[in-house]
Amino acid sequence: MTAQSAHSRRLLIALFFIGVATFAQLYSPQGLLPLIATEQEVSADRAALMISTATLGLALGVIPWSYIGDAHGRKKAMIWAISLACFFGILAVLMPVLFVSQGFELTLLMRFIEGFMLGGVPALAVAYLNEEVSPKIAVAAAGTYISGTSLGGLTGRIVAAPVGEQLGWKIGMLTVTLIAVACVVVFLRLAPIAQNFTPRRVRLREIVPALTGNLRSATLWTLYLQGFLTMGGFVAMYNFLGFHLSAPPYSIPLWIVSFVFLAYLAGTWSSPRAGRLAARYSRKPVLIAGNLIMILGVGLTLVPHLAVIILGTVVLTAGFFAAHAVASGWVGAAATAGRAQSASLYNLGYYGGSSIFGYLGGTALNAAGWSGTVLMVLGLAGLATVLAVVVLPRD
Repeated sequence: MTAQSAHSRRLLIALFFIGVATFAQLYSPQGLLPLIATEQEVSADRAALMISTATLGLALGVIPWSYIGDAHGRKKAMIWAISLACFFGILAVLMPVLFVSQGFELTLLMRFIEGFMLGGVPALAVAYLNEEVSPKIAVAAAGTYISGTSLGGLTGRIVAAPVGEQLGWKIGMLTVTLIAVACVVVFLRLAPIAQNFTPRRVRLREIVPALTGNLRSATLWTLYLQGFLTMGGFVAMYNFLGFHLSAPPYSIPLWIVSFVFLAYLAGTWSSPRAGRLAARYSRKPVLIAGNLIMILGVGLTLVPHLAVIILGTVVLTAGFFAAHAVASGWVGAAATAGRAQSASLYNLGYYGGSSIFGYLGGTALNAAGWSGTVLMVLGLAGLATVLAVVVLPRD
């Protein structure tokens, strides 16, 4: 093994583990929301703020962290970001213990700060990768990092819920945070010293044009809205599916409900295939097809049969990730100003939609039951599809 290949292998493994650490923490409360709602005596939409505050923090943190990384180095900034995220993750579960009367509100504040810190990883991981390895290796390595983020999101969901049902939601979340800490230790030991990084401090007058220049494009606006609308609907479905299945007539134990999150693997399967289809047939029809598949899956969850609901969850997940894979790649290719800034704006819309509609899906649930949440998501995905059909060019 050459020194360069050893350097690349260490970086690839390190990024996989930091991807797991980041997204395990971000989504660990999702399978616990019914428990949190019961113990904290809050409504479903209030409980969902455990996810929404963190994703809002991440959305707001991506752009600042990208500039911190430019100035101080990708690895150093990522270590700061993920270490602080773990610290605030521990504080989040301590707040209800230390401050009983205001514990839930303080937990939400800690989750917001935790999310802001987590924003440093997606903001910097790919840039760190592209600087340190050859373009040929970077393609495969980026896929490894994405698989780490996917596995992390899945781990956070399916570990926290069974532990939380037995020992309480705080222990469930704390268990995931400790797993994240172990992953951070692996990152610290394996992530190589940057060999090709050049510090660059950006002035404010350079930042604004790089961001706003992309907002003059109708195509980019539509792509940002794709992330905002479809991610918002996707997270709303996963936030409140546990409430639906743990209530009558299904009354399924929460630890069993958590295995529905394995449907997330459908996205791992569909994303690379959507990329290949987009390269063959162009992006627009594949993105629209992904949205339509998502709509079909969402609609299937209205059928009052457990097997059909699970099938619908798998279908909507595959459709969402297919569309997301196309849209997230398209924003860089269609950028009219900075490509990195275009990607950051997409992430802002993507996680902003998760925050807003991940909460409003609970409001719809309170008002009209599961059908209310489903109809909201159908409206979001339908609007995204219409915008794609009308505005996006056939690239």
